[in-house]
Amino acid sequence: MQPTTRTEIDIRRAAERLRKVATHTPLQFNLRLSRKYDGQVYLKREDLQVVRSYKIRGAYNLMSALPTEEAQKGVVCASAGNHAQGFAYSCRKLRLHGVVFMPFITPRQKIEQTRMFGEDWVEIRLEGDTFDDCAAAAKAYTEAQDMLFIPPFDDLRIIEGQGTVGLEILEDLQGIDYLFLPVGGGGLAAGVGTWFREHSPGTRIIGLEPEGAPSMTEALRAGQPVTLPGIDRFIDGAAVKRVGDITFPICRDVVDEMHLVPEGKVCSTILRLYNEEAIVVEPAGALAIAALDDYAAELRGKKVVCIVSGSNNDIDRMPEIRERSLQFEGLKHYFLISFAQRPGALREFVNNVLGPTDDITRFEYMQKTNKEAGPALVGVELRQGDDYAGLITRMRQAGVQFTEINKDDKLFGYLV
Repeated sequence: MQPTTRTEIDIRRAAERLRKVATHTPLQFNLRLSRKYDGQVYLKREDLQVVRSYKIRGAYNLMSALPTEEAQKGVVCASAGNHAQGFAYSCRKLRLHGVVFMPFITPRQKIEQTRMFGEDWVEIRLEGDTFDDCAAAAKAYTEAQDMLFIPPFDDLRIIEGQGTVGLEILEDLQGIDYLFLPVGGGGLAAGVGTWFREHSPGTRIIGLEPEGAPSMTEALRAGQPVTLPGIDRFIDGAAVKRVGDITFPICRDVVDEMHLVPEGKVCSTILRLYNEEAIVVEPAGALAIAALDDYAAELRGKKVVCIVSGSNNDIDRMPEIRERSLQFEGLKHYFLISFAQRPGALREFVNNVLGPTDDITRFEYMQKTNKEAGPALVGVELRQGDDYAGLITRMRQAGVQFTEINKDDKLFGYLV
């Protein structure tokens, strides 16, 4: 029977269902972060899960609990990422026919990974230019074919499964002062928070969202789920327009605080984890660690756990990740510059305006007018953030006519 309230969530039963399917992922003490924040920092490594994210837990828990007659009709999901892979793996394990709907824009790597986990038990359909269009097509197909739709987060069986992450953490470590975890639709936060409230009520639970997709933050402010008019989908594992109707009241009860993390900060964290720890994470997987700087003063002497939720990161995204990181750190700046229409103007800019370690990483003239070149789009990368003030000063002293594109979101989005 499907549970209908938080009190009916049985995370221990979900753990039994998952015992032979999901990995009990390690809770690793991290020396570098512990020294940095003068406390004890542990990472719950769901990036080492069998499908490289925690999503297998909820999908399998729900699908394995379906009555046989219903399950044999087949199951459907809509996802361009981790939920699709957890769903596909569950279809193969349970020998259920599944259909995965993905948007046309889904990277080939994610399509192939989903196909690999599901093998012959899943069919992949590409529908819609956006995830919302894709999800609508999936639900229409589900109804037309009399199949069952497996949601990514808004179901108590899904919440039960995700809650086993919290059960494992407390099996491995007690006396936790702070728990940091990513929030998208709310399934992970609702499940883990439910377990912690019962078994570690003194732990302060901090939910993290991307700045560009504050759906739970806005829902809490409004007192109910709200649909955001638009979001930045860069941190795709935690970027949803609307949190779940089921997950919302649970998160409201069990999460102590929501905190927003800039996308650029997440990118810097991804690169640092790779370079310093040899840990590969996806953007949502870095949210918890990226937030620690904002709580540094509170973490001294404390026992802290960060949930690293997944590692399904497409290598093709690395240039964008580096770009966003450089901009966030103040090391990459874009300008529209009107150069004087005479020989040597660009040479003078390079010799007299750029600092000794400044580097032009992009240069292109915009549309020509009246047979003369228009302004040029110039990207400058600095060695350190403090070099920015000197660059601006030298441009003004040299009489350079320029517009800082980084400070104009619309112009930046159009030109860069």
